[in-house]
Amino acid sequence: MTADFTDDGSAARLNPARLNPAQLDAVQLLREPRHERPLHRRELRDELRRLLHDDLVELAAWIERPIQLSKHHLASVHGCEERFMHERQTPFRASAAIVRGTVAHKAIELSVHAPNASPGKLVDRALAHLTNSDSWAAQWLGDADELDRAEVRGLACDRVAKFVECFPPLSNGWRPITETRLSYDVHDGQIRLTGRPDLIIGAPDGMRAGKIIIDLKTGNRSSTHIEDLRFYALIETLRLGVPPWKVASYYLDSGTFVVETVSEGLLEAAARRTVGGAIKLAELIQGERPPRRQAGPTCSWCPLLEQCEDGQRARSAWEAYG
Repeated sequence: MTADFTDDGSAARLNPARLNPAQLDAVQLLREPRHERPLHRRELRDELRRLLHDDLVELAAWIERPIQLSKHHLASVHGCEERFMHERQTPFRASAAIVRGTVAHKAIELSVHAPNASPGKLVDRALAHLTNSDSWAAQWLGDADELDRAEVRGLACDRVAKFVECFPPLSNGWRPITETRLSYDVHDGQIRLTGRPDLIIGAPDGMRAGKIIIDLKTGNRSSTHIEDLRFYALIETLRLGVPPWKVASYYLDSGTFVVETVSEGLLEAAARRTVGGAIKLAELIQGERPPRRQAGPTCSWCPLLEQCEDGQRARSAWEAYG
């Protein structure tokens, strides 16, 4: 099997006998011939920019200070606004679960550039890097006892092992980029869109799409996951002018992809969702109206559950359904 992942005309050859079925699934996602990938209009970026700038012009004029929109902000304000405001007003506290994710992502980033290293070695290097950094994770790791660090290491090793088992080695020809920051400013930074995808592979060829944006997930699927990726695709198009080719959530526990090809309609829908989220966010943080409650499957993990009858009913219904 010959798969063309590069954008310089060369071919990346993989021996299928040395790949497991999960790795071959990843190859299949990436190997569509260049001429079958979407060719986009040059006017698309300007149209999306105008949509955002026109629909947010009034908001930009009355907000007291600039606002930043991430995928988490959008998912939160389009979900339960009461939970969003509670979490916004609660000081951040690191936990083993949060640190584990940070360590695992750093180790996966290292794995892209050191494909032969073992998961344990990658995690140990990531732990050393974070411990010696100036991040919030460094303080948690510095204060953690031996058992806490062992828990973080074990859970991070599990996540990294699943990644290296299920992905083929990512050669430099595929242009892999991990944890890169994306941003776009609307109205001179009054509203800033920000994103940090887990993994980007490929590159465009003129106006022909070529990038694949991938987020790595553990646990169950959620409708917000695909919305997160559409938001990343929007920022990428606003900044570069060429949309990504595909967006994909990869679920490490099950070894499965959920994939979408990026279209103009998808990007317009993402832009309108972003406008709605920006307006909701500004209204809430400036006290223009009280937050609204919205029950759903995530109520089971909500810190307000004990005092929320709607959430308790939603949890009971979800558990009965499950």
